[in-house]
Amino acid sequence: MIEEPKDPAVACAGPANEPGSGSIEELREQIARLNRQMHHLSEIGLALSAEQDRNRLLEMIVELARSLTFADAGTLYIVDPTGMKLEFVVLQNDTMNVRLGGTSGNPVTLPPVLLYKDGGVPNHANVSSHVALTREYVNIDDVYCAEGFDFTGTRGYDKSTGYRSQSMLVMPMVNHEHEIIGVLQLLNAKDQNSGEVVGFSQERLEAVSSLASQAAVALTNTQLINGLKELLYSFMQSIAAAIDAKSPYTKGHIDRVVDLTMRIAETINAQADGPYADVHFSENEMEELKLAAWMHDVGKITTPVHVVDKSTKLEAIVDRIEFIRTRFKLIGKSLQVELLEKLLEMAGRGAARSEMFSVTEEMEKRRQDLEEDLAFVESCNKPGEFMSDERIARVKEIAARTYVDNGEEKPWLSENELLNLCIRKGSLTDAERKIIEDHTVVTFDMLGRLPFPKRLSRIPEFAGSHHEKLDGTGYPNHLTAEALSLQARILAVADVFEALTAKDRPYKEPMKLSQAMKILGFMCKDKHVDPDVFGLFLQSGVYKDYAEQHLNAEQIDEVPMPGSPPPAPAGEAAPAKA
Repeated sequence: MIEEPKDPAVACAGPANEPGSGSIEELREQIARLNRQMHHLSEIGLALSAEQDRNRLLEMIVELARSLTFADAGTLYIVDPTGMKLEFVVLQNDTMNVRLGGTSGNPVTLPPVLLYKDGGVPNHANVSSHVALTREYVNIDDVYCAEGFDFTGTRGYDKSTGYRSQSMLVMPMVNHEHEIIGVLQLLNAKDQNSGEVVGFSQERLEAVSSLASQAAVALTNTQLINGLKELLYSFMQSIAAAIDAKSPYTKGHIDRVVDLTMRIAETINAQADGPYADVHFSENEMEELKLAAWMHDVGKITTPVHVVDKSTKLEAIVDRIEFIRTRFKLIGKSLQVELLEKLLEMAGRGAARSEMFSVTEEMEKRRQDLEEDLAFVESCNKPGEFMSDERIARVKEIAARTYVDNGEEKPWLSENELLNLCIRKGSLTDAERKIIEDHTVVTFDMLGRLPFPKRLSRIPEFAGSHHEKLDGTGYPNHLTAEALSLQARILAVADVFEALTAKDRPYKEPMKLSQAMKILGFMCKDKHVDPDVFGLFLQSGVYKDYAEQHLNAEQIDEVPMPGSPPPAPAGEAAPAKA
């Protein structure tokens, strides 16, 4: 039952005194109590320095301060990043059974305390802001009798709840750079024996002062660690954004791979049976994997844009199909000139009209064949067209023909044009694909130079191995299944699936869901990706949730489950540039 507030007039008659220490026994008890307190403070220091969770640390500071002083309530304020106000972060009150902030799950909704009023005038009216501004503690035996501070809010709280605020100790928290980082406020110290509210004694004040100093160090360390973590994340995300920005066609690839990677990892953590029943990624391992996903393509920062963005086989700085079109127009003009010259020669020697008409028909057929050859070459320039042996033979036959330009005999297609047009799948030559593949080597090298903490030390390994295959035919190190971590296998499935289903690639039409899963199924049979990871990916429905968020509606179709009739061969799909 909540007691009614005491009459302020009675309360101001003076606080109850704590027992004196005149006798030897009382002196011994005081010494023993001080020893216990020193031991307690030592344990507190160790506990504070070991805690890395910021919310738990903030909560611990208030709890430990209250335990040292037997305070009924406590509040912790932290100076906001602007340095202009104090924000409530933890509020505890035993009598009112209130726990806000920290790890309680109950947010603190109280408005912040301004350190400066309008015009930049320091706010000394509020006791917490006064302590923050002066860096001097305030110890009040009874807030209803105190002068110089505005306790309107405190009295209003008491009136609305039936609580009686009395003794108060407000202590500044100063970091190693002598900056104020927070304010600790304790309310209603209690006598250990009677339970009556008493003032905060000198002994308790010194204990809280020591705690506040230790807490400031611990909190600063936590803030520095969190700051470094945020810096690392921001750096990695900015690099990832820079890579995406290099190519408008792969923008968002890294974001989507991170999303998909973490969906698979979280699904593995949720498994109670199957191959991953005994696998559980810790919080640190999840962070490590997420950062590896962010950095898996960091090596592409050195990959030439014209290779990354190569949307047709002949594309370089420009699509060289335009050069071929111009060349074929020139060849066509040459045919016209040849026809006119022949007709003039025949007319000059009096050739029959039927003979001249036959020559004209032959020239027209050659012109039509030229147009058909150009159309065929244009079709070969598209990465989606699989180049069979017959198609390659026809391209070579076209390339072997010659025409005369300014008295010089030249081939219809250059050697480099022929090389590119004969690419069987996709838009990259072997040399260009090697340039793309080298991004994993650069990834290893770049990430290997960063001094990751021990808990994140495998980021280079995971990020640099996402193109390895279980059979050892991957790159860059040709690792086999025995050497491939589960994290790298997860990242590989995520990377391939995103590349197959991406709706923003210039060299292929957006692939349907069923076709992408079919290709991944064949990759499992060929020991290119992990069948267990893919099996979980398929059976759990992770791919569906991802598809609904990231794919076009027309890409989402029915995916056959294991046991269904076997799918038709995947065909000759262009390889995805992941």
